[in-house]
Amino acid sequence: MAALARSARSRSGKALVRVATGSRAGHSSAPKTQYDAVIIGGGHNGLVASAYLQKGGLKTAVLERRHVLGGAAVSEEIIPGFHFSRASYLLSLLRPHIYQDLELKKHGLKVYLRDPHAFTPLLEEGVKGQPPRSLLLGNDLKKNQQEIGKFSEKDAKIFPEYVAHLEKLACAIHPLLDAPPVDIPGVTQGSLRNRIAALKSLKPLVQSGLKLGKNIPEFYELITAPIMKVLNRWFESEPLKATLATDSVIGANTSPSNPGSGYVLLHHVMGELEKEKGAWGFVEGGMGGVSKSIASSARALGADIFTEQEVGQVLIGADGTAKGVVLKDGTEVRSKVVLSNATPHVTFRKLTPQDALPQEFITAVNQIDYTSPVTKINVAVDRLPNFLAAPNTADGKPGPHHQCSIHLNCESVEVLEKAYKEGQQGHPSSRPMLELTIPSVLDPTLAPPGCHVVSFFTQFTPYWLEGGRVWTDEDREKFANTVFDWVDCYAPGFKNSIVGKDILTPPDLEREFGLTGGNIFHGAMSLDQLYLARPLPSIANYRSPIKGLYMCGSGSHPGGGVMGSAGWNAALAVLADLKRR
Repeated sequence: MAALARSARSRSGKALVRVATGSRAGHSSAPKTQYDAVIIGGGHNGLVASAYLQKGGLKTAVLERRHVLGGAAVSEEIIPGFHFSRASYLLSLLRPHIYQDLELKKHGLKVYLRDPHAFTPLLEEGVKGQPPRSLLLGNDLKKNQQEIGKFSEKDAKIFPEYVAHLEKLACAIHPLLDAPPVDIPGVTQGSLRNRIAALKSLKPLVQSGLKLGKNIPEFYELITAPIMKVLNRWFESEPLKATLATDSVIGANTSPSNPGSGYVLLHHVMGELEKEKGAWGFVEGGMGGVSKSIASSARALGADIFTEQEVGQVLIGADGTAKGVVLKDGTEVRSKVVLSNATPHVTFRKLTPQDALPQEFITAVNQIDYTSPVTKINVAVDRLPNFLAAPNTADGKPGPHHQCSIHLNCESVEVLEKAYKEGQQGHPSSRPMLELTIPSVLDPTLAPPGCHVVSFFTQFTPYWLEGGRVWTDEDREKFANTVFDWVDCYAPGFKNSIVGKDILTPPDLEREFGLTGGNIFHGAMSLDQLYLARPLPSIANYRSPIKGLYMCGSGSHPGGGVMGSAGWNAALAVLADLKRR
């Protein structure tokens, strides 16, 4: 079947770039003219919101612009026979109560847990004919200590303590994920009765504080400090520190030496999968499997979900409240409330009539940071990569390291810092940080037998190139070749195994998925854009300045990742408001 993959090559032998076909996952019929709630965008948060609104008794419709549901959590057949998680590519952060409430397993969600989960090979000469060293980390702490001990016995000894400490900090903030931020206006303004009622919004904050206990100072340091300040206190070996530091910059335009990078790391370790804390896994069929299962659950509850229905504008009534939406073709779909799963920029600068918004609010929206360093590259290959540090066996079967997040150019923090600095100067990193995954190792549905899909999450690439120049196809090919040349350093022959590729620079991510600036989080996860200030202090509770218009996407608290919390919290806010009417 490897020959089948090779047939995707052009006659010249060059890898083809295919346009995704995708599968139609929405209703082909037109939406009705009246609903209780209309949701703009069929990303996972919008789908979660639709399910909970429908459960709450509101007839709800989801209107998705693209031909396939899922937003960034989507599966597409880019190369014939190869199915990719085209944007997001791993699952961990989806909140357990959503998983259970919506019966996602019953609706088709299947996850392959990974163990081990991280592999960092080094570029070095092996000693006495041995392969180069590498670091392999998984769930077995003793094995982890053996791996870390190759670089530092001191680090190996203390590593279990570090893991337990980080887990405690991560678990302590779970109450904050499943509730809106503290209602500051409610607590400080209005009648005494209303202020007392608003005090209930403090409960999650108090719960987190009690869970943290004496660790509050350590938590405060972690979320505000450069992660290297923390990691340097714990460890001495560069491969370990660099591997851990990748979680502090993944998807973020920051370096491990910048303040706030500690929170990005915490955000990436606070998940839970199949009751296993901190676990990450591959979704069968790709990340679109998450979105499909949520959509299936929402439909079973009665929600209407449509693809290829692009919203052109939020409909504002004479009284200044949201009355529904107007589709691009001019069709009006009226509703009591509108929820936007789009980014704050798209919602308030493109979809909302500007004369309906206060000028100071528009000014604030314009200041939201969407800077992204990410280029996603999806690759079809006709054989497994063969790493010098972990050579393939004669039978060609995948090794444990093939199921991991494979970190390349992560030998030291200095390498990460240099890559970051280049990206800030308008140049794609010449030695980019690479996280590659091969989900087809665990999920055979993704590729023909003997073949594989490879996902590259690369950093650092700017939105604008030097001098404000836009990306060209030549620039994309040049950067992709840089990535593949580096992979060849670790796994010779990789480049020759490629039969097709899909290159998504920050502007491409913006165009394809509506991610402003190409930012996967719907806005930077920096300290000035979190919790009470996400996306802005004035709308941190999902309610916009326009009555009846709500935010439900990752641009709201608690932020990015396939989590579902923003959709859940927004739905609860809508139901509470309608109950008070």
